[in-house]
Amino acid sequence: MEFCCMGRGWPGSGVLRRAIIVTATTAFLTGALPAAAQDAWPAHPVRVVVPSSPGGGTDTYARLLTQALSEDLKQQFVVDNRPGASGNIGTDAVAKAQPDGYTMLVSATAAVAINPGLYRNLPFNVERDLVPVARGVNSPMVFCSNPTLNVKTLAELVALGKREPGTVPFASAGTGSTTYLGVKMLEEASGAKFLHVPYKGVGPAYQDLLGGQVKFMFTDLASVLQYVRAGRVLALAINVRSPLLPSTPTVAEAGVAGVEISNSFSVLMPAGTPPAIVARLAGAMARVMKNPALAQKLEGQALVPVFDTPEQFATSLKKEREQWAAFIRRNGIVQEQ
Repeated sequence: MEFCCMGRGWPGSGVLRRAIIVTATTAFLTGALPAAAQDAWPAHPVRVVVPSSPGGGTDTYARLLTQALSEDLKQQFVVDNRPGASGNIGTDAVAKAQPDGYTMLVSATAAVAINPGLYRNLPFNVERDLVPVARGVNSPMVFCSNPTLNVKTLAELVALGKREPGTVPFASAGTGSTTYLGVKMLEEASGAKFLHVPYKGVGPAYQDLLGGQVKFMFTDLASVLQYVRAGRVLALAINVRSPLLPSTPTVAEAGVAGVEISNSFSVLMPAGTPPAIVARLAGAMARVMKNPALAQKLEGQALVPVFDTPEQFATSLKKEREQWAAFIRRNGIVQEQ
């Protein structure tokens, strides 16, 4: 590398020339290393943060996915449960992680689509601090009731909520959860009013639903299906048709329009993660979820694969955040972080 101002007699030219050569070589190697690292990814175990406790729907999907990815990419994907604050603790950990491809988030809808419009002072910004990889699976949601309530359809539940407003107790996993917002959306769409009984998680909520202390709930099909099949709760309506409950109508078919709520388990990575790594992970997810063995396991958990690209997921997630923020403002639902 030569410059016209550097003659042989220029003071310090040899030292400066060597410095320039070293700098140029370093710049070349620095530019080449990320590409090499991306080609080798994953070269060591990947941490998979799940912002909820073990045993729930998000955790179940994460463990099925990580096992499949470990086999497909010949490297360990290790689940790291970080529950708390409605998913915000684990999400924040990923938002602040190094964007080197070795930290990923498996999250339910609440943490990445609902919480940004619900909490006043989140320590992270989903759009700025995270990059969408893929909306892995959708999880159907169902309105279900304890048989002692003596309603057999969603229309009968709505009629009761109008006739005796604010008296029929329903369980949720807390204000801001999809289990709560689904009922709030039903109230807004139908004019009925119900009595909210929040719980610290769906586990204790199910116990009281089965015991009759609360009378109905809006929850994911995977968790409640065993109780429906055993006749311990009645499935009144579902957000989307499912072959697991072929005789259960959708909410719209049951006569209530405007209740458009869904739950999904999605994958995101820290902002700044190299696009090649994001694309490779998205491709691996699409590949493993087409595997018959995993597809059968997902079907058994009432999980429906979504084969979208990072760009498609980013667009739909942004729209979802905007819709939830508008609904939350309209209904005056606010949480302090």
